[in-house]
Amino acid sequence: MLALALLLAGGAATGCGGRATTHHKPGTSHEQASGGVGTLLTATDATGHRLREVPAQGAPEVQLTVRPDSEDGWNLQLAVTNYRFTPDSTGGAALPGAGHAHLELDGRKLARLYGPWFHLPAAQVPEGTHTLTVRLYADDHTAWAVSGKPVEGTAQLTATAPGQPGGHSHGDTPPGQTTGPGQTPPPGQTPAPEQADRTVTITVRDGKVSPAPARTELRRGERVALRVTSDRADTLHVHGYDKELALPAGQEATLILTADRTGLFEVETHESSLVLTQLLVR
Repeated sequence: MLALALLLAGGAATGCGGRATTHHKPGTSHEQASGGVGTLLTATDATGHRLREVPAQGAPEVQLTVRPDSEDGWNLQLAVTNYRFTPDSTGGAALPGAGHAHLELDGRKLARLYGPWFHLPAAQVPEGTHTLTVRLYADDHTAWAVSGKPVEGTAQLTATAPGQPGGHSHGDTPPGQTTGPGQTPPPGQTPAPEQADRTVTITVRDGKVSPAPARTELRRGERVALRVTSDRADTLHVHGYDKELALPAGQEATLILTADRTGLFEVETHESSLVLTQLLVR
């Protein structure tokens, strides 16, 4: 009896007091594994994620600011209130004032964000004026909401052709930020990648990765180019570095990464949950 009591107590401690899981149990939805924070609504955001209603007082808030990068594209800053980023527990139960964010360009998802800063390459922004949106989500992928509306921030961004004066972006705080130039590649062509020490070329087709996932060994400080072509729209994510890249369907996309951290890091796709390669940095 004593052994049984200890076993039950140990199981309860692991289930309730341990580190949040990164994936819900098979056969259950995100909502079923999410706990009882706030009120889960039947309404969804524009991307189909259910809203998690919380009172206005003490609710998460986010404001977006866009600044030109000195070399390429723009640097985005998310100023959050009553909120913290929790990349280690993504996929677990909803915790008060915690989670991650999604970045959208004109309603199209570009990346999942796990921190207050994100670099947006110019190659991902066509010439013209666009609306950037960041929306806050709980760890269970429900969208935080107040009064039936998702918690989000927006900013206007204008990308100009090379050689022309840069446009301006106006975030919802503070206004009047200047953007840098953007460039749209000719149809069927991919912008020339930045110089890299290693290039890894990967193709995803019909749910299969080619070549088969393996380890890519790098020395610390080396730059690696991940060139990925997917037959369906998806998002590439480099774990440990919190780097993401939108993968347009049928088009090659390239992410340049400086391997400045040692360890083993998985590169995967978000929507299809495929492991593309593992970066072993020594």
